[in-house]
Amino acid sequence: MHSIDVNEAIERGRFGRLQWTVVAMCGLLLVVDGYDVFIAGTVLPTLIKEWGLTKPEAGVLQAWALFGMMFGALIFGSLADRFGRKNGVVMSFLLFTVATLLTGFAQDPTQFKVARFFAGMGCGGLMPNAVALVNEYSPKRLRGTMVALMFSGYSVGGMVSAGLGIWMIPNLGWRPMFWIAVLPLLFLPLVWWKLPESLGFLIRRGDQAGARAIHARLPGATPLGPQDVLVHDAPTGATASVAELFRGGRGLRTLMLWTAFFCCLLLVFLLSSWLPKVMQEAGYAEKASLLTLFSLNFGGMAGAILGGRLGDRFGLPRVVVAYFVAATLSIALIGFDLPVAALFALVFVAGAATIGTQILLYASVAQLYELSIRSTGLGWASGVGRIGAIVGPTLGGVLLARELPLQQNFLIFAIPAALATLATLVYALSSQPPVATPRVAVAAEAP
Repeated sequence: MHSIDVNEAIERGRFGRLQWTVVAMCGLLLVVDGYDVFIAGTVLPTLIKEWGLTKPEAGVLQAWALFGMMFGALIFGSLADRFGRKNGVVMSFLLFTVATLLTGFAQDPTQFKVARFFAGMGCGGLMPNAVALVNEYSPKRLRGTMVALMFSGYSVGGMVSAGLGIWMIPNLGWRPMFWIAVLPLLFLPLVWWKLPESLGFLIRRGDQAGARAIHARLPGATPLGPQDVLVHDAPTGATASVAELFRGGRGLRTLMLWTAFFCCLLLVFLLSSWLPKVMQEAGYAEKASLLTLFSLNFGGMAGAILGGRLGDRFGLPRVVVAYFVAATLSIALIGFDLPVAALFALVFVAGAATIGTQILLYASVAQLYELSIRSTGLGWASGVGRIGAIVGPTLGGVLLARELPLQQNFLIFAIPAALATLATLVYALSSQPPVATPRVAVAAEAP
């Protein structure tokens, strides 16, 4: 009997059709996910007018979807470690598309909240499983780039939401923005057919036949003989529990990543929920205010792809620290009285350094944990981050209701970015390998 390590096969082989299929399928799903997430900020000004909501009430309305995302990340992330990444992806996708469709039929804020909660559960469950799949099928030298490329679909979805909102809301109202979610359901059979299951999961479950079928599709894979057995080099004995995330010297790094996730998602959903409304109150027309949301997501896509490339070359911890520094400065400066071109440039940088950094944080978590607890690690990091996502829109509503000067609002918004900078700096320093102390040879003197 001869053991074949699937990790070595992926590392040695080319990045071929199978891997591109995984990246493309997961990226397509995240386009829909991003559309669903950013649709909230697109329709928020209209909902405030139609239902007579105060700003704090509107912030709470937004938070229900994010509350669902927190539960979805925790539940589906852990379930996928037991029942399969592919099943987790498909169930999450089905849940949030159906719930988003139903949101368009809501007649009052209560119905809207319930539908958004279930949509949020699906969105929160999709991300950790998609990241885990792309991370597993990518060789280490390309892992950051491929995860970032897949996650750029999230920003594309946000741009589609802003672009459609510019035309659709003034002409057709806000409800068709949610009804469009029925279209992605047509892709579900293709996803089920083309998306492969995790090789590591199949091997741990003892499904050698399923694992061999996928292994044969890897570019340059060695043909297997009847006596060959596929194995995975993940440490044995690890359980998919939260306690495992703090073992093996990972405790401090886990806490710092959770802190960074909390602050980063707070910023992402604070800006995505309130930026159009803030710009309208600052005197910009509706279309111009929605264009700031487009610029934010365009920056997120560019920042993610560039950050993935830089992370593969210089290491993700260094790049994440630099991105949070850029986020702190750009958000703090948005509130100043600036020319329109400078404003859009700063919003672009803020998107690159918040949405883009969120994507790099997912890649960082995927690299920190081994396969057996990877989805659990991603799910818990994302779940803690969703607490920040809930705080973001709610905090924005409370602050804007106080009618503080625009400059002061954005200076306050920059504080979480500064905290995330400190957390990721600690993470980067704790990730450095210990410096070996040189041994000094002492020669004994001859008597």
